[in-house]
Amino acid sequence: MALIEIYTTPICGFCHAAKRLLNQKGVSFSEINVLADPERKPEMIKRANGSRTVPQIFINDAHIGGCDDLYALDRMGKLDPILRA
Repeated sequence: MALIEIYTTPICGFCHAAKRLLNQKGVSFSEINVLADPERKPEMIKRANGSRTVPQIFINDAHIGGCDDLYALDRMGKLDPILRA
């Protein structure tokens, strides 16, 4: 199963939507709350090639992007194969 990491904040609607899709897919993920753990935000920005917004989603260390990117992969039928890798 894929290793999924998602950087979030609890007040972000896009974060909730991304987590909802991952939950619907039945996959587990680790969540890094950058509001509660602000020293992790520079790590997120570096890993996400300068992206500063949440969510930032990584699957098997590959940067997927944000919520819209995750949903776009799903619409194209590309998310499930990535999650199974």
